[in-house]
Amino acid sequence: MDRNSLSNKTESKRTCKGVALLGVASCLALAACSEKASPPVAQEGERVDHFADNAWGNPLAVVQHPAGEHVNGVTYVSYQGPLEDPYVAAYDHKSDRWTGPFKAGVSAMGKDPNRTKKIDNHGKPTLIVDDEGYIHVFYGGHGGTPEAHGDNPLGNHHYGENKHAVSKRPYDITEWEDLDTIPPFGTYNQAVKMDNGDIYLFYRHGAHRSDWVYHKSTDNGRSFGPAVSFLKHKRRDDLKAVDSWYAWVGRGEGDDIIVSYDYHLCWDGGAGVNGRGHTTERHDVYYMVFNTKTGVWTNVEGEELEMPITREYADEKTLAARTGERWTFNGTVHLDSKGYPHIGMNIGEDLGLKTGGPKRTSHYRWTGEQWLGGEPVADIAPSVDSRGDFLVESPQEVRYLLAYREEGVGVVAWWNSEDGGKSFGKGAEVLRREKAGWAITSIIRNSIPEARALVAEKQPGSDWHRVYLLGDEGPVSRLKSEAQQLQE
Repeated sequence: MDRNSLSNKTESKRTCKGVALLGVASCLALAACSEKASPPVAQEGERVDHFADNAWGNPLAVVQHPAGEHVNGVTYVSYQGPLEDPYVAAYDHKSDRWTGPFKAGVSAMGKDPNRTKKIDNHGKPTLIVDDEGYIHVFYGGHGGTPEAHGDNPLGNHHYGENKHAVSKRPYDITEWEDLDTIPPFGTYNQAVKMDNGDIYLFYRHGAHRSDWVYHKSTDNGRSFGPAVSFLKHKRRDDLKAVDSWYAWVGRGEGDDIIVSYDYHLCWDGGAGVNGRGHTTERHDVYYMVFNTKTGVWTNVEGEELEMPITREYADEKTLAARTGERWTFNGTVHLDSKGYPHIGMNIGEDLGLKTGGPKRTSHYRWTGEQWLGGEPVADIAPSVDSRGDFLVESPQEVRYLLAYREEGVGVVAWWNSEDGGKSFGKGAEVLRREKAGWAITSIIRNSIPEARALVAEKQPGSDWHRVYLLGDEGPVSRLKSEAQQLQE
């Protein structure tokens, strides 16, 4: 069987051995077995708290979102599976039944024998359901290549090919087809659906030195308009570097889309001015609003903006906070009941590493007059990374679902504030695993208390991970026989 076109249909039973083997070679050998359709739900049997064990590499992230959506009593979820391909599963809350996972497409990444020691991870899927019930997945991109895709008019290249898959039938994840609707250069896909059914797709149009853009669809994702730049990459005259960005995009009030972002100082290769060459160096916190009805962008004070945004203009018009020498890692933004934005940004010290240092999630909020905040949410050591997303009701009530490590133990827990983010207290732990690290998503679109976010349990010594659907109080369980996609 061709490893790049494995069938999603149930085949004769296979027995796979050696699931602990690492690297692309083991992934290729196990791909066929991991793509089997799940058996029907049995009345009895041992249950586990993960729904699949074939998440691959770094299979989830906050930035590619939504990773799942709840609609009509079913939560649909997506993650990066074998060969870096997108996988989709669904949980029916009323019947307590899982379906899938099924492979939704074939990524251009993960198959190159010359890259056996590196999992790219940038092509993990984004999922959204249109008004007709068709499920859309955007996946597989990290800038494209000039050999396969030609010139990138809005940036540079790297790897992969940004793709768009859609379910063949409404609310049915068993069969998929690709649509030729978007350029191949994108990465960090983020999908937003408005009340009138219009779908906006945001992403970075290439590798690090590229504009951030959006496309608009008015026909349930069957076609998209041209790319429109909203964040501009630009060569710096004073440094051997390029201005670039990382953004997180979500729904605002009415016709608005809200955007939080940080600034990426993209150094030239080699030793560079900073002595380290290209790094993940990012700084500061920014915010702006896009009115999809009028096409006008504004800052937090309602002042109309000139687009696309450059670094100098962003500093003047959209800056929410300076982080100084500390490095950032893009977080999320939501509005409270007054329509004021709250931003969760991950911030840490520069430890002389290409990745800076560990970053703790910190909270900012707009009071109507000024930005406040910046202190870490979780009371954990500065040497510990935290990631996650938050829910906000009133300007005072904020709840973060954070994933981090605590004395070598992986923890996912709620951290709650009743004073607008000035202080947080630890709430319920929803998951705890020995020696685990975590990959976590943003809050699922239209989430309900039983299903808020996805996490993948990353154990040392393996690139295979278990993936969980977490609610306010813990994970959604599944029959072990179904969750075991990699048969021992």
